[in-house]
Amino acid sequence: MTPGSNIPLAAARVAVDVTAPVRLDVSGLLLTADGKVRSDDDFIFYNQPSGPGVTYRSGGGAAPDAIIVDTAAVPAGIEKIVVTASPDAAGQTFQGIEPTATIRDADGDSVLATFTPPRLGTETALVIVEIYLRGGAWKARAVGQGYANGLAGIATDFGVSVDEEPAAAPVAEPAAPVAAAAPVAPASAPVAAPAATGGKINLDKGRVDLQKNQTVSLVKGGRPLLSQVKMGLGWEPAFRGKDIDLDASVIAYGPQRNHLDSCYFGKLSILNGAIKHSGDNLTGEGAGDDEVIVVDLGRLPADATGLVFTVNSFTGQKFTEVAKAYCRLLDAATGEELVRFDLTSAEPQTGVMMAKLIRQFSGEWEMTAMGEFVKSRTVRGMVKPAAQAL
Repeated sequence: MTPGSNIPLAAARVAVDVTAPVRLDVSGLLLTADGKVRSDDDFIFYNQPSGPGVTYRSGGGAAPDAIIVDTAAVPAGIEKIVVTASPDAAGQTFQGIEPTATIRDADGDSVLATFTPPRLGTETALVIVEIYLRGGAWKARAVGQGYANGLAGIATDFGVSVDEEPAAAPVAEPAAPVAAAAPVAPASAPVAAPAATGGKINLDKGRVDLQKNQTVSLVKGGRPLLSQVKMGLGWEPAFRGKDIDLDASVIAYGPQRNHLDSCYFGKLSILNGAIKHSGDNLTGEGAGDDEVIVVDLGRLPADATGLVFTVNSFTGQKFTEVAKAYCRLLDAATGEELVRFDLTSAEPQTGVMMAKLIRQFSGEWEMTAMGEFVKSRTVRGMVKPAAQAL
């Protein structure tokens, strides 16, 4: 298997064992639709070896540890079991170590699939594969998500209480960085993101105003936002009486920054309609959004993990000729503005990356303001720099 790939499970009971040149600790977490455990009882590991439908099997040092999943016994409400691995030696990373997960028929022991995550380095723990329910059928997906702070980081990320410091961010792509909680703004005012670069808050306090490089988690009331959202992009000519023809686009990427597709004025629908474009605005005149891109977060395919929203000047006009450029995220059902980013500086370039949406392995999405200028008149020229910016 390759990162992000999946297979249907041909057996109701499967075992996932993980081997490496060193001794590994292997564990499993039972997750609900919001990507969290129901309680600490859903964390299955050597000190808590059994749970509903999921069991930890020790190899005793002579064989690899394994997680056994009986899909018929997994309780209702559990949609995913993630299998993790970390070196047994304290502080050891995966640098130079290539762990391999093998998915087997737990009863017949036949091999269903294998997966070796590529390009590992400073990670001290991995979410290596996941067993998940989709459309009434159980499947397995190769993940390879790395964490820099061991098993405690994984556990905390999925809602398990641990007696250690709060988890740091996953270090592997495409996850966005996690920072300290934001200060609370007055309830009557839009919430400003923390001043520190990369600061992150959620949507509980109302609309969030982002500055460049700041991040907001699209979580409200403890649940990730998985409905339709609109990304509105707008601009005005810097000089009165002069039209400005810009093109808004979104580029979709997979887990390894691989380009999936681009949605723009020449291709108004991608990913089976999960992303749609409103069409081209030729002048930039008038109030309100000039172009709108609708994203159905709940319908995006599992391998779509990163979206980068861009604006380009096909006619060659520079962004120094543009005023009041912005992007804003809205709830498509209610029209409520959730997040806004106003571009406060300009460079004499023909392209700009406005914002990115990154799917976390917990299931939630994060939006980060970018404001990065690129020399490109078309979305095609944005694909490579946008991938590098994920």
